[in-house]
Amino acid sequence: MDMNYDYRKIKDHTNVMITDEHGVALFYDTPDLGVLKVLNLNPNEIIGHKITSLYANIDEETSTIMTVLKTGIPIIHNTQSLISKKGKQLRSYNSTYPIMEKGKIIGAVEFSTYVYTKENSSMLEQYSKHKIFRKNNTRYTIEDLVTVNPSMLEIKAKIAKLANTNTSVLIYGKTGTGKEVVAQSIHNLSQRYSEPFISVNCGAIPSTLLESLLFGTEKGSFTGSVDAKGIFEQADGGTLFLDEINSLDYHLQVKILKAIEEKAVKRIGGSKTIPLDIRIISATNESPDKIVAEKKLRDDLYYRLGVVQLNLPDLIERKEDIPSLLEFYVSHFNSTMNMRIEGVHPEVLAYFYRYRWPGNIRELRNAIEAAFNNASGSQINLKDIPEKIRGYVPAVSFSPSEHMAKSLKGTMEEYEQRILQEELLISGYRIAETARKLGLSKQLLKYKMEKYHLR
Repeated sequence: MDMNYDYRKIKDHTNVMITDEHGVALFYDTPDLGVLKVLNLNPNEIIGHKITSLYANIDEETSTIMTVLKTGIPIIHNTQSLISKKGKQLRSYNSTYPIMEKGKIIGAVEFSTYVYTKENSSMLEQYSKHKIFRKNNTRYTIEDLVTVNPSMLEIKAKIAKLANTNTSVLIYGKTGTGKEVVAQSIHNLSQRYSEPFISVNCGAIPSTLLESLLFGTEKGSFTGSVDAKGIFEQADGGTLFLDEINSLDYHLQVKILKAIEEKAVKRIGGSKTIPLDIRIISATNESPDKIVAEKKLRDDLYYRLGVVQLNLPDLIERKEDIPSLLEFYVSHFNSTMNMRIEGVHPEVLAYFYRYRWPGNIRELRNAIEAAFNNASGSQINLKDIPEKIRGYVPAVSFSPSEHMAKSLKGTMEEYEQRILQEELLISGYRIAETARKLGLSKQLLKYKMEKYHLR
């Protein structure tokens, strides 16, 4: 069998495909299955299938393998654009040779490397987003804080400033508001980005285990103990994120305060003092003032942890972010779920504006993921979103007990303000559309927006 290749020309290629004389794949090897995933190609669709069936733009005339099988002449250092059946694009740099036996062509072998260019760099980003940062145990950067809300924009500006210091930061926000995204954003903008980001949920681990997890153990300190680094040591040089600090046991709070003040720890059962260089970021889903008043958090530890405090608003307080968040998550799930959803129906957007989002951004993300699993077309429709959102009816209550202290005029103005705000959000603050829907002139609507500070 004649397989006389110039290995100097193929040594840099990473993928190998061998076909029979009809162009049917007999063997395929690649070091990066992620590329096939991006192209919507399952390995099962390659072996045993003709090369022309794998891509939308490859046929008998344009296929390098089919050309070599016909002519018996190698095609070397060829650049080829590949388009999958679902429209995904990639560029391939390849060299293709015939396999000869007794002067007859019995197959072909192609050595290739996938090449990423400016034209398909967006496709590359889809499956390797923030990949470089994953080496420090993080998934998020400040780009994941999607917002046009003034309060959140201020927080993003603060994050950029805080990143340049080692100041302790306390993040307060309800469940699902993005506390860990903020913490990782601070770390990845700081000079500590090359060191580990270690996160521990203080409420998810029993206090009997949390102490050894945080501070480590020395062999012999208790039955079965071994020499083990604690989380404080593991985070040395980087950032330690303590989530749900309101769940910390009282005696652990004392030890954590001591570690922060002395910038050192001792393992359980050990006598050696281990110096530390770490930044502490903490978070709570309850009001810091409340947990201090209720003695859930020592005031001296609170003052150490909360040198700077960031208060994250609920999603209902930043509803103008819903369109941007929808676009962000549609793009995200198109990438991770290999789908091509183009957007959401305006009716869906209206229901998203009306809903109160008790689970905040995490709940919105889950709602989009659920819709992706239900969608049958290129657009997310009302039937695709969770039932609790479709069935939600905004509560507009005017009970005597709630309004007895208000005048009739005050009550009606409050009602008018709520209706105007909701309709403006639904229309994306399009004045003409909102005015038409409410039966008002544009001039009157603008006057009322000024009156209620709705701009």
